[in-house]
Amino acid sequence: MTAESIQNSAKGKQVLMMGTCLCDAFYVEAAKAMVEVLEYLGVEVVYPENQTCCGQPAFNSGDWKSSRTVARHAVEVFKGDLPVIIPSGSCTAMHKHGNLLQFENEPDLPAVKDLADRSFELIDYIVNHLGVTQWPGKLDAKIAFHHSCHTRGSGTRPGAQTLLSSIDGVDLVEYGQGEQCCGFGGTFCVTFPHISGQMGTLKLDHLLENTPDYLVSADLSCMMHLGGLAEKQGRKLQYRHAAQILLYALKGGAID
Repeated sequence: MTAESIQNSAKGKQVLMMGTCLCDAFYVEAAKAMVEVLEYLGVEVVYPENQTCCGQPAFNSGDWKSSRTVARHAVEVFKGDLPVIIPSGSCTAMHKHGNLLQFENEPDLPAVKDLADRSFELIDYIVNHLGVTQWPGKLDAKIAFHHSCHTRGSGTRPGAQTLLSSIDGVDLVEYGQGEQCCGFGGTFCVTFPHISGQMGTLKLDHLLENTPDYLVSADLSCMMHLGGLAEKQGRKLQYRHAAQILLYALKGGAID
């Protein structure tokens, strides 16, 4: 597949972008990278300005009345026929799974299900729905990919392995207990901080065995948790969203 054919793979397509709270508050560069990567592929990205949260914090805390209010807002904001692309496996899982549970006996379940059917995590969308299996450019970096719990129901992990390993110069390294949770779990890290910290430390022990240059994932919440633990413990850890790695490669390895 040539660079030109990759770029033409999605030409003329249009998607709605859900930016997520974490990108909005902490990781705007990841959101910008997502837009640039999709536009490189020929996809027109539309960003509804009045979007908010996916509702997962309230959902995980058991406040389903509040989380349904947030979800109904998302259904209205992202209504229509376009795919909703999200740089987060966690928020995508909320659309696809959490909402279906909490709206099981609600009259607007069909509208919620429609949003679920149109929601996709970014890497899953690029590889498994646009059919892009090779990525051009170059990036000299050893990368460890974190497979988050909320992407287990999507094609994100094999998609990320396919795409990242195709980049010239990228060394995608394996590590022990790759399927294990990082310990973040949204409100779990607040309710059970000691257990969460021990799980994250064990994850770091395995991740850092092969001294990767970057820890990469499709979920910045896991990265934030592991990054905070690493900083507190004085351990070197650079982390990026997968979209940033794709963008760095397009720019010939220029890393910000």
